[in-house]
Amino acid sequence: MTEGTTSAAAEGADTLSRLEQEGEIAADYLEGLLDIADLDGDIDMDVEADRASVSIISDSGGRDLQKLVGRDGEVLEALQELTRLAVHRETGDRSRLMLDIAGYRAKKRAELSELGAKAAAEVKSTGEPVKLKPMTPFERKVVHDAVKTAGLRSESEGEEPQRFVVVLPA
Repeated sequence: MTEGTTSAAAEGADTLSRLEQEGEIAADYLEGLLDIADLDGDIDMDVEADRASVSIISDSGGRDLQKLVGRDGEVLEALQELTRLAVHRETGDRSRLMLDIAGYRAKKRAELSELGAKAAAEVKSTGEPVKLKPMTPFERKVVHDAVKTAGLRSESEGEEPQRFVVVLPA
């Protein structure tokens, strides 16, 4: 291996190690939260797309965990931010950690990918831009990725919390 290759491999290993550490800190924080709330759930950690990913899953179908998701994922978003703050407190680094509870985010990702693909198909057939409803940053990112996969481009417009995606012709 050349010196540049060795250095890149070491940097990749360092990044993976840092993301795994973020996942461990997040898992400890969330286990404490589950204990306080007297909720059952298993913690699953992974690294996806250069960010730590932590999921809380349940054997009992996740009914109790729905309380931690909240209406339209609002509680999940808040818990994700609190978990990121816990990681930041321990590491001193800003975290981009993603939290999923009871498969909510995975299901939402599939729905949003389909929405992005449908919007892209509409733009391709009409040649006119399509504006979507306001979304969270996570939701917009999934739609942007789906539109890019369909070969079109998209932009976010507006101010939070009314920021939305516009799918544009090629």
